[in-house]
Amino acid sequence: MPHPTRILCVCLGNICRSPTAEAALRAALGDGAQVDSAGTGAWHVGDPPYPPMQAAGRRLGLAMADLRARQVSLADFRRFDLILAMDSQNLRDLQALDPGGGARLALYLDPLGGGDVPDPYYTRDFDGVAALIVQAAGAWAESL
Repeated sequence: MPHPTRILCVCLGNICRSPTAEAALRAALGDGAQVDSAGTGAWHVGDPPYPPMQAAGRRLGLAMADLRARQVSLADFRRFDLILAMDSQNLRDLQALDPGGGARLALYLDPLGGGDVPDPYYTRDFDGVAALIVQAAGAWAESL
């Protein structure tokens, strides 16, 4: 596979994990990559990232205030080289939507051995999740 320069990060609502991953990958990969985020659900379309997640990101130097939630579309599978799901359920949802022949699908934590990024909307561990996301972004930058 050619070096992926277009990456989409996906979680459930696109207000916590995936916008943080978008900001972290942008910081880790620099100007050579196009990074976006989306959610499999549409509950928060148009909303900014969840304020406690923004605060956790700011503490790590990530700017997310200008991001707005959107839902994954079929066009995303052609527009992006790599789509990174924050957890196995979102990966299964993406696999069910995937028309084939486009983006490679993977878990965001694959370079760290796989697994799910915990959802801080429910766990309330915004700082821990933000740190994990930044760590994985660095690992993606090294592996790409």
